[in-house]
Amino acid sequence: MNPEFSAFKKQLANPFSFKLFLLTKLPSAFFAGLKLIRLVPEEAAIGVSYKWFNKNPFRSMYFAVLSMAAEASTGILCMSALYKRKPSVSMLIVRIEGNFYKKAVGQIIFTCPDGMKIQQAVEDALVSDESKSVICESTGKNESGEIVAQFFCTWSFKSRSRA
Repeated sequence: MNPEFSAFKKQLANPFSFKLFLLTKLPSAFFAGLKLIRLVPEEAAIGVSYKWFNKNPFRSMYFAVLSMAAEASTGILCMSALYKRKPSVSMLIVRIEGNFYKKAVGQIIFTCPDGMKIQQAVEDALVSDESKSVICESTGKNESGEIVAQFFCTWSFKSRSRA
């Protein structure tokens, strides 16, 4: 685990701080209403609620908003693994796949349980100086606990120059 995880979490755990982070770094996520539900080294959960701004003509949440929440649940784990690393490590999403099972209405919470896989990929990238990829799963469930959508995000990590 990244020894700086607690410092990273502290920066984002406050709802105001998380909203400020979204507004400055991911404004579309801010306007869509993404919320940090849980962040521990092993897993992250991001919530998003159906509202006027993120609806589609079929009275459900627009697929891109669901994709954004799923990607954020994996990306925040990646960011936590990279926070204050020496040498620094770059991250890039290289693929995203999604499956949709039910209409997305109400609150949808996307959970990614792949924190340890991400940590290992970052460690491997630091040791080998080669890019390493990891496929992260994020599952979105509605308030009844039913799976609404499932995404697979492939992240690539590469150690930056040690010079």
